[in-house]
Amino acid sequence: MSTQNYTRRSFLRSMSIGVASLALPQLAVGRAKSAQRKKERPNLLIIHTDQLSCWALSIYAKQRTDTANYGKVLVKTPHIDSLAQEGAIFYNFFTNSAVCTPSRGCLVTGRYPHAHGAYKNNIELNRDEITIAHILQSNGYETGYAGKWHIDGPPKPGWVSPERSMGFADCRFMFNRGHWKKIVEQPEGNPEVSPYKVIGDEKTFTTDWLADKTIDFIKKPKRKPFFYMVSIPDPHGPFTVREPYMTMYRPEDMTVPNNFKDSPTGKGRKITAAQMQKSKAHYCGLVKCIDDNVGRILDTLKDENILDDTIIVFTTDHGEYMGEHGLYGKNQWYRTAYQIPFIVRWPKKIRAGTVINNFVTNVDVQQAILGLMGIKPCGREQGRDASGLLRGEKIKWADEAMIHHASLESAGIFTPEYELVMKAKDNHMLFDRINDPEQLNNLYENPKYRKVQNDLAQRIIRHNIDVNAPAVSWLKKLNIG
Repeated sequence: MSTQNYTRRSFLRSMSIGVASLALPQLAVGRAKSAQRKKERPNLLIIHTDQLSCWALSIYAKQRTDTANYGKVLVKTPHIDSLAQEGAIFYNFFTNSAVCTPSRGCLVTGRYPHAHGAYKNNIELNRDEITIAHILQSNGYETGYAGKWHIDGPPKPGWVSPERSMGFADCRFMFNRGHWKKIVEQPEGNPEVSPYKVIGDEKTFTTDWLADKTIDFIKKPKRKPFFYMVSIPDPHGPFTVREPYMTMYRPEDMTVPNNFKDSPTGKGRKITAAQMQKSKAHYCGLVKCIDDNVGRILDTLKDENILDDTIIVFTTDHGEYMGEHGLYGKNQWYRTAYQIPFIVRWPKKIRAGTVINNFVTNVDVQQAILGLMGIKPCGREQGRDASGLLRGEKIKWADEAMIHHASLESAGIFTPEYELVMKAKDNHMLFDRINDPEQLNNLYENPKYRKVQNDLAQRIIRHNIDVNAPAVSWLKKLNIG
């Protein structure tokens, strides 16, 4: 080898090493910046429950003293309470439709029931809807879901396939509907559910089982931020829960609503106050089981050192009347089924102890969360962006919550002062929410409130016209002065 050739190769090799040594720091900086950007993108965890009334959570029960169901803490829920104490609590959060399917559709699409298609129970979501999971998935998020979905039509349990999971990639434990008390994972195929009367243990009881699946997902190694939604099908009936929760609360300690009425069952018998109190005690046990599992999930986020890097949302689809007005369940017109818990924790953007009294609803959630994350929504949403409220900003906001009843023959509005419900077949309802919080006196026929009811009715009509709701057809025919 000639000295000249050797010298040339040595020079080129030294140059390449030099260039590489210059490039490596730049590459390292680029990777560091990319990693930092990824780190700054928060995870999102939505903990969703079924038929959970505000009075069953201690942080909400302590806030009100104007009804028999409030002012007395029936269940201490320290883990759920901690989310509010370290984040934001909404005291006037409403579902737009107080029944499972439409409420869930509003939450994941930001659209009203007639628009997303699943306007009553057991109807599937329009297949072209864009969910929050779709949006986050397209923004580089790893998505997953476990628990009750209830917007894929009538299948029961209806374990959801990836082709129908609406943006939730990890849908292994996503089922359409049902309220079983025991679920067992199988080596192959879908998990096995037991008859409702069979109650599982701390590993197979549905709430515990779903919390385990959430914990497994959180612990799984990831290269992307995640969005996970766990949908617990309790405290919806049947009101049974594993021990020690089943006997944790005494029926005689349960409050009886001032507007309680004995109500007839399908067999002609009446549910008495004592029977209601027994059911309520079991309901409280279900809530306590949920809170303990929320604690387990929070501990996992702490152990993984990602608690403060995760936006945590806690909410439900609707409340439970538990004997008020002689009613059980939901899908009537009274406040308890509509005004529901909504709590958000993310210390990087939300000041601890934030209290939001503005009226916010399910259709506002998608834009609020995406706005908090700095991610653009898809543009089809019909709700409003409440992220400014979460950040403590002063923004223009109308305090109203619109009702879209599953029958399509009723429409209404909640305001700070009143609730008005208009019906296609008359029997309209107007309640003074300040002086009559238990909604005992229907003021609709009272001439003193004629202007109030007409003003509210016009707001209902304008809203339904704006969102092209089917109720417009009969609302326009009403004789509203």
